[in-house]
Amino acid sequence: MYQPPHFREERISVLHALMRAHPFGALVTLGPDGLVANHYPFVLKPNLSPNGTLHAHMSKANDQWKSLDGQQEALVIFQGVQHYITPSWYATKQESGKVVPTWNYELVHAYGRPRAIHDADWLTRHVTDLSVQHEADRAEPWAVSDAPADFVASLVKGIVGFEIEITRLEGKVKASQNRPEADRAGVVAGLTEQGDERSRRMAALVASPDATSAST
Repeated sequence: MYQPPHFREERISVLHALMRAHPFGALVTLGPDGLVANHYPFVLKPNLSPNGTLHAHMSKANDQWKSLDGQQEALVIFQGVQHYITPSWYATKQESGKVVPTWNYELVHAYGRPRAIHDADWLTRHVTDLSVQHEADRAEPWAVSDAPADFVASLVKGIVGFEIEITRLEGKVKASQNRPEADRAGVVAGLTEQGDERSRRMAALVASPDATSAST
Protein backbone atom coordinates (compact mmCIF):
# COMPACT_ATOMS: atom_id res chain seq x y z
CA MET A 1 0.00 0.00 0.00
CA TYR A 2 1.01 3.64 -0.30
CA GLN A 3 3.12 4.30 2.78
CA PRO A 4 4.23 7.85 3.71
CA PRO A 5 6.87 7.36 6.43
CA HIS A 6 4.93 9.19 9.17
CA PHE A 7 1.94 6.83 8.78
CA ARG A 8 3.87 3.54 8.50
CA GLU A 9 3.41 1.03 11.34
CA GLU A 10 5.87 -1.87 11.46
CA ARG A 11 5.62 -3.20 15.02
CA ILE A 12 4.21 -6.72 14.83
CA SER A 13 2.71 -6.47 18.33
CA VAL A 14 0.70 -3.38 17.27
CA LEU A 15 -0.38 -4.95 13.98
CA HIS A 16 -1.45 -8.16 15.71
CA ALA A 17 -3.43 -6.16 18.28
CA LEU A 18 -5.34 -4.42 15.50
CA MET A 19 -6.01 -7.72 13.72
CA ARG A 20 -7.38 -9.25 16.92
CA ALA A 21 -9.54 -6.22 17.66
CA HIS A 22 -10.92 -6.13 14.10
CA PRO A 23 -10.80 -9.79 12.99
CA PHE A 24 -13.36 -9.55 10.15
CA GLY A 25 -10.96 -9.36 7.22
CA ALA A 26 -11.30 -9.24 3.44
CA LEU A 27 -9.53 -12.09 1.62
CA VAL A 28 -8.49 -11.09 -1.91
CA THR A 29 -7.38 -13.90 -4.23
CA LEU A 30 -6.76 -14.41 -7.93
CA GLY A 31 -9.05 -17.01 -9.45
CA PRO A 32 -9.52 -18.25 -13.02
CA ASP A 33 -12.00 -15.43 -13.71
CA GLY A 34 -9.95 -12.68 -12.08
CA LEU A 35 -9.84 -11.14 -8.61
CA VAL A 36 -12.19 -12.49 -5.93
CA ALA A 37 -12.84 -10.85 -2.55
CA ASN A 38 -14.83 -12.23 0.36
CA HIS A 39 -14.98 -11.31 4.04
CA TYR A 40 -14.36 -13.77 6.87
CA PRO A 41 -13.78 -13.75 10.65
CA PHE A 42 -10.15 -14.75 11.20
CA VAL A 43 -8.34 -16.34 14.11
CA LEU A 44 -4.75 -15.14 14.47
CA LYS A 45 -2.22 -17.73 15.67
CA PRO A 46 0.78 -15.53 16.55
CA ASN A 47 3.26 -18.28 17.39
CA LEU A 48 2.93 -20.59 14.38
CA SER A 49 5.21 -18.45 12.19
CA PRO A 50 7.35 -15.30 12.58
CA ASN A 51 4.59 -12.96 11.37
CA GLY A 52 1.73 -15.09 12.64
CA THR A 53 -0.67 -17.46 10.88
CA LEU A 54 -4.32 -16.86 10.02
CA HIS A 55 -7.07 -19.47 10.25
CA ALA A 56 -10.57 -19.08 8.79
CA HIS A 57 -13.28 -21.00 6.98
CA MET A 58 -15.88 -20.56 4.26
CA SER A 59 -18.89 -22.40 2.90
CA LYS A 60 -18.04 -25.31 0.63
CA ALA A 61 -20.43 -23.71 -1.85
CA ASN A 62 -18.09 -20.70 -2.08
CA ASP A 63 -15.78 -21.42 -5.01
CA GLN A 64 -13.02 -19.18 -3.64
CA TRP A 65 -11.53 -22.14 -1.76
CA LYS A 66 -10.76 -23.92 -5.04
CA SER A 67 -7.92 -21.48 -5.78
CA LEU A 68 -6.34 -21.84 -2.32
CA ASP A 69 -3.57 -24.26 -3.30
CA GLY A 70 -0.79 -22.91 -1.08
CA GLN A 71 1.05 -21.52 -4.12
CA GLN A 72 -0.80 -18.36 -5.17
CA GLU A 73 -0.19 -15.24 -3.05
CA ALA A 74 -3.27 -13.63 -1.50
CA LEU A 75 -4.01 -10.54 0.57
CA VAL A 76 -6.10 -10.16 3.73
CA ILE A 77 -7.17 -6.62 4.65
CA PHE A 78 -8.03 -5.69 8.22
CA GLN A 79 -9.52 -2.25 8.86
CA GLY A 80 -9.63 -0.64 12.26
CA VAL A 81 -11.24 2.62 13.28
CA GLN A 82 -11.75 5.23 10.54
CA HIS A 83 -13.29 8.71 10.52
CA TYR A 84 -13.79 11.81 8.38
CA ILE A 85 -11.78 14.81 9.58
CA THR A 86 -13.21 18.26 8.89
CA PRO A 87 -10.74 21.13 8.40
CA SER A 88 -13.02 23.22 10.60
CA TRP A 89 -11.30 21.56 13.59
CA TYR A 90 -7.84 22.85 12.59
CA ALA A 91 -6.34 25.94 14.19
CA THR A 92 -4.68 26.51 10.80
CA LYS A 93 -8.11 27.25 9.32
CA GLN A 94 -8.33 30.40 11.41
CA GLU A 95 -4.71 31.35 10.68
CA SER A 96 -4.51 30.96 6.89
CA GLY A 97 -7.51 29.00 5.62
CA LYS A 98 -5.09 26.71 3.78
CA VAL A 99 -6.69 23.43 4.88
CA VAL A 100 -8.77 20.69 3.28
CA PRO A 101 -10.75 17.70 4.60
CA THR A 102 -9.10 14.32 5.08
CA TRP A 103 -9.82 10.84 6.40
CA ASN A 104 -8.05 9.15 9.29
CA TYR A 105 -7.84 5.35 9.48
CA GLU A 106 -5.83 2.31 10.49
CA LEU A 107 -5.16 -0.70 8.28
CA VAL A 108 -3.22 -3.96 8.21
CA HIS A 109 -2.44 -5.84 4.99
CA ALA A 110 -1.38 -9.46 5.55
CA TYR A 111 0.09 -11.42 2.64
CA GLY A 112 0.59 -15.14 2.30
CA ARG A 113 -0.24 -18.25 0.29
CA PRO A 114 -3.49 -19.72 1.62
CA ARG A 115 -4.12 -23.44 1.50
CA ALA A 116 -7.54 -25.06 1.76
CA ILE A 117 -8.12 -27.57 4.58
CA HIS A 118 -10.80 -30.27 4.54
CA ASP A 119 -9.80 -32.20 7.66
CA ALA A 120 -12.80 -32.53 9.99
CA ASP A 121 -10.70 -32.45 13.19
CA TRP A 122 -8.92 -29.25 12.09
CA LEU A 123 -12.23 -27.64 11.20
CA THR A 124 -13.79 -28.58 14.53
CA ARG A 125 -10.82 -27.13 16.41
CA HIS A 126 -11.02 -23.99 14.31
CA VAL A 127 -14.72 -23.29 14.89
CA THR A 128 -14.09 -23.97 18.58
CA ASP A 129 -11.26 -21.43 18.62
CA LEU A 130 -13.45 -18.93 16.78
CA SER A 131 -16.30 -19.35 19.25
CA VAL A 132 -13.99 -19.05 22.26
CA GLN A 133 -12.49 -15.86 20.81
CA HIS A 134 -15.85 -14.13 20.43
CA GLU A 135 -17.72 -15.59 23.40
CA ALA A 136 -14.99 -14.92 25.97
CA ASP A 137 -16.49 -11.69 27.31
CA ARG A 138 -19.98 -13.07 27.79
CA ALA A 139 -21.19 -13.96 31.27
CA GLU A 140 -22.27 -17.38 30.03
CA PRO A 141 -20.20 -18.13 26.93
CA TRP A 142 -21.69 -20.42 24.31
CA ALA A 143 -19.42 -23.32 23.32
CA VAL A 144 -19.38 -25.62 20.31
CA SER A 145 -19.77 -28.50 22.75
CA ASP A 146 -23.18 -27.09 23.73
CA ALA A 147 -24.53 -28.28 20.40
CA PRO A 148 -25.10 -32.01 19.68
CA ALA A 149 -21.94 -33.64 18.32
CA ASP A 150 -23.70 -35.11 15.29
CA PHE A 151 -25.18 -31.69 14.47
CA VAL A 152 -21.72 -30.06 14.61
CA ALA A 153 -20.25 -32.85 12.50
CA SER A 154 -22.90 -32.34 9.84
CA LEU A 155 -22.23 -28.60 9.70
CA VAL A 156 -18.46 -29.15 9.49
CA LYS A 157 -19.04 -31.19 6.33
CA GLY A 158 -20.39 -28.06 4.67
CA ILE A 159 -17.35 -25.82 5.23
CA VAL A 160 -13.76 -25.60 4.06
CA GLY A 161 -11.00 -24.22 6.26
CA PHE A 162 -7.95 -22.33 5.15
CA GLU A 163 -4.63 -21.36 6.66
CA ILE A 164 -2.36 -18.49 5.71
CA GLU A 165 1.18 -18.29 7.03
CA ILE A 166 1.78 -14.55 6.89
CA THR A 167 4.84 -13.83 4.77
CA ARG A 168 4.52 -10.05 4.83
CA LEU A 169 2.72 -7.53 7.05
CA GLU A 170 2.09 -3.90 6.19
CA GLY A 171 0.49 -1.51 8.62
CA LYS A 172 -0.71 2.05 8.28
CA VAL A 173 -2.06 4.34 10.97
CA LYS A 174 -3.15 7.74 9.63
CA ALA A 175 -4.05 9.77 12.70
CA SER A 176 -3.21 13.39 11.88
CA GLN A 177 0.51 12.86 12.61
CA ASN A 178 1.34 15.23 9.74
CA ARG A 179 -0.58 18.15 11.27
CA PRO A 180 0.79 20.80 13.69
CA GLU A 181 0.14 20.17 17.37
CA ALA A 182 -2.58 22.83 17.53
CA ASP A 183 -4.44 21.17 14.64
CA ARG A 184 -4.14 17.78 16.32
CA ALA A 185 -5.56 19.20 19.53
CA GLY A 186 -8.46 20.66 17.55
CA VAL A 187 -9.17 17.27 15.96
CA VAL A 188 -9.19 15.58 19.36
CA ALA A 189 -11.54 18.22 20.76
CA GLY A 190 -13.86 18.07 17.77
CA LEU A 191 -14.09 14.29 17.78
CA THR A 192 -14.59 14.20 21.55
CA GLU A 193 -17.42 16.71 21.29
CA GLN A 194 -19.23 14.47 18.81
CA GLY A 195 -19.36 11.90 21.58
CA ASP A 196 -20.14 8.67 19.68
CA GLU A 197 -18.01 5.55 20.13
CA ARG A 198 -16.25 5.75 16.75
CA SER A 199 -15.38 9.43 17.30
CA ARG A 200 -14.12 8.66 20.80
CA ARG A 201 -11.83 5.91 19.50
CA MET A 202 -10.42 8.10 16.77
CA ALA A 203 -9.87 10.94 19.24
CA ALA A 204 -7.84 8.59 21.43
CA LEU A 205 -5.85 7.44 18.40
CA VAL A 206 -5.05 11.02 17.33
CA ALA A 207 -4.05 11.86 20.90
CA SER A 208 -1.71 8.84 21.02
CA PRO A 209 -0.92 7.59 17.50
CA ASP A 210 1.83 5.25 18.75
CA ALA A 211 -0.92 2.77 19.65
CA THR A 212 -3.91 1.50 17.69
CA SER A 213 -7.57 1.83 18.63
CA ALA A 214 -7.33 -1.77 19.81
CA SER A 215 -5.84 -0.47 23.06
CA THR A 216 -8.38 2.32 23.67
